[in-house]
Amino acid sequence: MAKTGTASLTIAELREFASFTEAEQLFIERGLDIGLGRGDAFKLWGHGSGDKASIRQQYLAYRELRALRESVPSDGSLEGLQDFMGTLLRVTARDLAQEKLDSFSAYRFLYERLLGAKARPWLPAAFCGAAALPHIRPARRKMLLQSLSEAAATAAGWSEREPCFYPEKVEAEAA
Repeated sequence: MAKTGTASLTIAELREFASFTEAEQLFIERGLDIGLGRGDAFKLWGHGSGDKASIRQQYLAYRELRALRESVPSDGSLEGLQDFMGTLLRVTARDLAQEKLDSFSAYRFLYERLLGAKARPWLPAAFCGAAALPHIRPARRKMLLQSLSEAAATAAGWSEREPCFYPEKVEAEAA
């Protein structure tokens, strides 16, 4: 029974990932490669100087992920909130500024894998805060903020189940 439940959850995660735009999918895969240390992102993702600069920025921002994973506040506590949310907001803002994530769903999908399930309750606030910053273009700011559903913004609770599916880039073989 447990394997069947896990399989259906994995399929749901696969379907959710498939619903994202190609740019979102690629950014999530690259973000997971960098954030989880799954190889050399420069070799896998760096096709031009712009890509390499973007990857370098992401590496620098994601250095803070380990500390974030270890400092997620408990739901009812404000202890450590300033350091955690300040850092999460800064990392989120850098990712949103790259204009590859077009929705809260894609952001949540990436960050619950980077930080773990215990970070889920904090993601709507970090997303809203980062999306509302003045360095995000107004039209994009509107699009991002409207992508956060009322249900996600007002959820009474969040699943503590860790994600099952961690997408990876698949290289096409030369014919």
